[in-house]
Amino acid sequence: MYDMDHRLLSALRDCGTDPRVATAARVLSWSGEHAALWIAAGLVGAAADRERRGAWLRGTALTAAAHLASMGVKRIVRRPRPGGTGSAEPLVRTAGRHSFPSSHATSAAAATVAYGALRPAGARLVPPLAAAMCVSRMVVGVHYPSDVAAGAALGALTARAGAAWMKGGRVDA
Repeated sequence: MYDMDHRLLSALRDCGTDPRVATAARVLSWSGEHAALWIAAGLVGAAADRERRGAWLRGTALTAAAHLASMGVKRIVRRPRPGGTGSAEPLVRTAGRHSFPSSHATSAAAATVAYGALRPAGARLVPPLAAAMCVSRMVVGVHYPSDVAAGAALGALTARAGAAWMKGGRVDA
């Protein structure tokens, strides 16, 4: 697993040598810091969709909760970020030193599950952006693929666990 993690990271990190890819990855990384993009999207959804305002706000809370959960796991696991002798310099600065799980991936997956359940447009628009954000963390060189996979799983599970609450206690078939 260790070898595969490093090989995949190296291949994706090489994509960051293209200035256009590097710029896009930096923008995604910056916008996903502290789940900012996903929280803002949820608040915009709540403002625009009066019929489902409460569900949007609860989905935003689930997304924030998933992000906080990932930060708690990071403090327990304490896996160092990629880097070291012979490694390419990361393309972005990070808020912390710990890598596992990726909080960007956690909040992106939580938003995908939560917001995708509210509107068909959310189900079409959020997943590709969330996937790009997840990949960007490896392109900029601050997460291993296993960090991103674990973060995405944590986010999806958190949002799925709160799905009934998000929809106001109803479970749709």
